[in-house]
Amino acid sequence: MPSLYQSPPPAHPVPGPPLRLAPLPAEPLPGLALCNLALVEQLFDQVPDVVFFAKDLQARYVALNHSLVRRCGLRSKEALLGRTAAQLFPGAMGEVFLAQDRAVLKSGKPMHRYLELHVYASREAGWCLTQKLPLRDGAGQIVGMAGISRDLGLPDRNNPVYQQIGHLAEELRRNYAEPLQLTELARAAGLSLDRLERLFQRIFEITPREMLLQTRLDAARALLENEPLMSVAAIAAECGYSDHSAFTRQFRATTSLTPSQYRAVVAQRAAA
Repeated sequence: MPSLYQSPPPAHPVPGPPLRLAPLPAEPLPGLALCNLALVEQLFDQVPDVVFFAKDLQARYVALNHSLVRRCGLRSKEALLGRTAAQLFPGAMGEVFLAQDRAVLKSGKPMHRYLELHVYASREAGWCLTQKLPLRDGAGQIVGMAGISRDLGLPDRNNPVYQQIGHLAEELRRNYAEPLQLTELARAAGLSLDRLERLFQRIFEITPREMLLQTRLDAARALLENEPLMSVAAIAAECGYSDHSAFTRQFRATTSLTPSQYRAVVAQRAAA
């Protein structure tokens, strides 16, 4: 049976050249792949803000770390092994995750730096950067996939670079309903546009546009949770979207749920 193990992805995905997986020898030593996969799993067990997983050709979990167990609100890895994302995550969210997996397995193309909002079993929501890569055997055939999803934490305010762009990030978050004038922000800070992008990614791990998306959708999520009588169109306008259809598409692309579905999931979990 072809091996599922390849070189593990890095624990901290950052912008840069596409990751490349080194193929194993055509005939690895017996038990080597299983041993190495277990070792990778143990290593990621020590990184609480990073989810690691490997899946077979049917997109079923064959390896994972404790962070994923906690994210799913379960007690053991055994509760996830052999199951797909659609069987673990609620409704449309799980279906979208499964569709992502199948696309990677079918096309052989990795999914890099995907900014998405997860609704955890604790009913809390959190932003993550996700990467998924196909795994190949020595003959180059796809035999599975692996991925990591890292929680986005708070920026390091003690970093000297933060002093250069921290106020720009605050301005962007404060005026999220306004059109983003990135060139003007860079000029006001005395920076080139490229320099501004690099500094944002160094401190916040996301681009200014990703931060604007994050801020707008966080505001929309709060309104969906706390203003049950407010229409989706009104929420879209409040959060800087002139077209509520575009808002719905972006919300679904990021959270795997439409605004109405998200509102229903939150209400269901609150009543549980």
